[in-house]
Amino acid sequence: MPGGGSAVVWGVVAALLANVLYSTGFVLEKRALAGLPPLQARRPGRALRLLAGSPLWIGGALALALGFAAQLAVYRVLPIAAAQGLFVSGLVLLLLLSSVVLGERLTAAERRGVAVIGLALLMMVASLHDSTEPIARSAPAGTLLALCVPALALGLWLYGSAERRARRRHRPPTTGVVYAVAIGLLYGVSSLAIKGVSGRLATTGLGDAVPALLASPYPYLLLLTGAFGLVLSQTALQRCRASLIVPVCTTVTCVFSVASGTVAFGEPLPQDPLRLTLRLGGTALALAVVLTLPRHDAHRTAPPRTAPEGNRS
Repeated sequence: MPGGGSAVVWGVVAALLANVLYSTGFVLEKRALAGLPPLQARRPGRALRLLAGSPLWIGGALALALGFAAQLAVYRVLPIAAAQGLFVSGLVLLLLLSSVVLGERLTAAERRGVAVIGLALLMMVASLHDSTEPIARSAPAGTLLALCVPALALGLWLYGSAERRARRRHRPPTTGVVYAVAIGLLYGVSSLAIKGVSGRLATTGLGDAVPALLASPYPYLLLLTGAFGLVLSQTALQRCRASLIVPVCTTVTCVFSVASGTVAFGEPLPQDPLRLTLRLGGTALALAVVLTLPRHDAHRTAPPRTAPEGNRS
């Protein structure tokens, strides 16, 4: 890996910093959303006006923006599979903050998830020891779009189907897993775009990077996922617990980014059997968290039909 061991250390530090910023941002946004009128994904203009009028929400958004900057730094020194594994570790802090700050009670399955993610973090960090994996800087546009466009379409379809189910009479209370999977796919595409932007900035000066970026699909994928992801994620976060929405979304983003990013950017997995096992095992453990989470919330009652926007925390 370029930069040697010090680059790995700085990459891990930047990833952990991004986790702190993202977790803080999500918790601040959730607190702000609790005091806002119900958001509706089909009315994005109204949703954006409500969000822009909340200083607390803006503070959370600024924390997320700083996390984005830290994520750019991570992709400059770590392969996408390792980076995503470290980002998933932020779920531990998010769940703790959700419990302490938001008062969201962790179920037994969620407490097990914290332990699993902690173990996954240790495995991912161990897989970086003495790593010499090359860092890819760009992906063929055709390959990238062939992976991203279907993921975007699937994510929007899943979110729409969850919305339709939310309007049914006598529906069981949802934990938001389907919403989170949909948003995770959008953010997975965004993660690949961030990886591409980081690569362009790492190989050329700013003056040369801007024309190259505009000629690539990266900024347009970022704009598209940013626009949809902002409204959809905030709507889902307002209705459901952050301790469920964010972990599922993050894990789906990780799995999609690792699988699609390895193909699109052509970054090889570790050749050493032990490091390969640690890398893949850490990702598998993170995915197992999603598979163990229930889709319906047994601790909440279904809202009346006059509140079609779904459950609210």
